[in-house]
Amino acid sequence: MSPARLARSAERALAAVGRAAGDVDVLVVDDAAIKRLNPTSPRRRPAHGRPGLPLETPGTPSPLVGQIVISAETARRQARRLDVPLATELDLLVTHGVLHLVGYDDRDPVEARLMHERERQILSAGRRQPPARLWRGLWTRHQGGRRLAGLAP
Repeated sequence: MSPARLARSAERALAAVGRAAGDVDVLVVDDAAIKRLNPTSPRRRPAHGRPGLPLETPGTPSPLVGQIVISAETARRQARRLDVPLATELDLLVTHGVLHLVGYDDRDPVEARLMHERERQILSAGRRQPPARLWRGLWTRHQGGRRLAGLAP
């Protein structure tokens, strides 16, 4: 997990949503830390992260958009399940978190679909195309109260 790659993923997503001057903190922690941050998460869900903690104050000139906390353990399990590199899964999780920070919401099925389309656009705009299997199950990850691995509200 390269901090530089996580930063590039956040920068790319911010630029794609018109917030190129924004800053996002990305923290990678273990499942236990996520559970401490997310104590109200239903037990049937795996350990998740927080997709985005907005830190902006309206009317102030701060470039800080917010903070994304990702569970490395959950991201690793998800990457293994989909047979994608961990770095690719982390790119998706960071992009997903940035979209939450700027107002995307995946609790509603229609909005979730729009959010996932935007994730695909952002991640497919680079030189390396993400493997098609990265998208496999992306929508179903939101069914039955489950969220994108590594992230949760």
